[in-house]
Amino acid sequence: MEFTIGTLVLVSFAVSLVALVVLIWTISRSEMRFTQADAHTIFEAEARGEGLDDPGTRPEQTGSPQGRDGDSLVPESSRRIILFVFATATLWLLLGSSFGLIASLKLHLPDWLNSVAPLTFGRMRTMHLNLVIYGWLSLGLMGLALWLIPTIFATRLRLPSVAMAGAVLMNLSVGAGVWAIGAGWTDGLEWLEIPWQIDIFIAISVFLFVVPLLVTARHRNVRHIYVTGWYYLGAMVWFPVLFIVANIPGLHSGVQQATVNWWFAHNVLGLWLTPLGVGAAYYLLPRIIGKPIYSYSLSLVGFWALALFYSQVGMHHLIGGPVPTWVVTLSVVQSIMMFVPVIAVAVNQHPLWLGNLGAFRASIPLRFVSIGALMYTAASMQGSIEALRSVSSVTHFTHYTVGHAHLGAYAFVTFVLFGALYYVIPRLVGRVWPFPSFIVAHWWLVVVGFAIYFASLTFGGWLQGKAMLDPTRDWMESMELTVPYLTGRSVGGSLMVLGHFAFAFNLIAILVGRGAERKAGAGLAEARAVAAPQSEGGN
Repeated sequence: MEFTIGTLVLVSFAVSLVALVVLIWTISRSEMRFTQADAHTIFEAEARGEGLDDPGTRPEQTGSPQGRDGDSLVPESSRRIILFVFATATLWLLLGSSFGLIASLKLHLPDWLNSVAPLTFGRMRTMHLNLVIYGWLSLGLMGLALWLIPTIFATRLRLPSVAMAGAVLMNLSVGAGVWAIGAGWTDGLEWLEIPWQIDIFIAISVFLFVVPLLVTARHRNVRHIYVTGWYYLGAMVWFPVLFIVANIPGLHSGVQQATVNWWFAHNVLGLWLTPLGVGAAYYLLPRIIGKPIYSYSLSLVGFWALALFYSQVGMHHLIGGPVPTWVVTLSVVQSIMMFVPVIAVAVNQHPLWLGNLGAFRASIPLRFVSIGALMYTAASMQGSIEALRSVSSVTHFTHYTVGHAHLGAYAFVTFVLFGALYYVIPRLVGRVWPFPSFIVAHWWLVVVGFAIYFASLTFGGWLQGKAMLDPTRDWMESMELTVPYLTGRSVGGSLMVLGHFAFAFNLIAILVGRGAERKAGAGLAEARAVAAPQSEGGN
């Protein structure tokens, strides 16, 4: 029998099942040595203590991360790099979301801005996709990794100049890739539109990010690798392999090219953005609230289940295509198996913030991360159900799938990244956010905007799919009925873009020196130690 991609999928599925059984067996027999005490690793790595931690509004909590020996874990050289990455990622967010809004408006205003080719829907939508995936999410999350990895491993960033070179090259590559798409030069595959000649430099830039992070992890000063580290280190191994294999020119053709296309497109979310987002939430939720996660063992089961099951789920996008039926069926089974890691994450993360609603109301960074984590659960479960043939037969080729994609990439990953930026940036510059009202405005604009956006596409897409399957209805009717829902999409998208500009305005203000500075004196750990005797004296 010829060894094809389908065979590889089948073999990897069998290996995944065996590996998960072995993993659960070793945990049950305590062969893997970790305990609930390891959930406190993030508190032990940094001399900061426990308790509500929101440096965005509390000047005394804006100190840079310090190890137990008092040395800065993120020195000035590292801070400059991280701030550069965050600033440029925000620029790509503004540009990418603006392109997305233009593309959305053109769906119900098709004659608007149609005088030149770069302004057509096909190019605008594609430039939007690549800007937000590579320019905003990938770049922003790699900047977050430059802060998180040294912090959880209690050591400074190694090879910072290499990371800076990666940041510069990534920005140049994203800019060149989007310019090429606007000019009509593209590889013509969804999520793989940037020409492979430019993809070479994106791959090099990611490599320049990954090497310093891996070297930093190698020099860690903590005994245990906290679960966030597992997610981040896994993503750093998975994404370069995905990106390089999918972009090798001439290697895939025909049906195999379609299979690899959706293997890559789904895994960019599942094995790149998802581990970076979930890993960040595993750090930020307990860090801001000041309490460890519920079950540390379960958190690692969730990581390994994601690693074992996610890689084959993308082929359900090829239902009805000229691919072997068993390949699609296997992908559907893998999609259902994703309930395992999703439930593991949900059990750990949601009760933590639901049981601390006072902190949730007080801290907008916590709100962003908490709702982002909740949307990970929603997006993953919706995706597993959507993979079923009975559901996919209705939603395939409709606006429903666009809503689902944004539930994962925006409501989950972008929300977590917003929360992370609101938490990390004050600790990088030593100042609080200068305009708290803009933070509140940002929160409500994106929450309300996304709710309108998602509801419009979900309901409109479902009705569209039902109309397309009805042989008694004209095909044009299935398009015309979506117009009110596409208008709702644009209304929601407009609110989201306004929220992005509110965030960018606050970012510019804090970077130019606005906002109350940290004063010498008690930080988080010291403030709690001082407060205790005072409370006792007053009783």
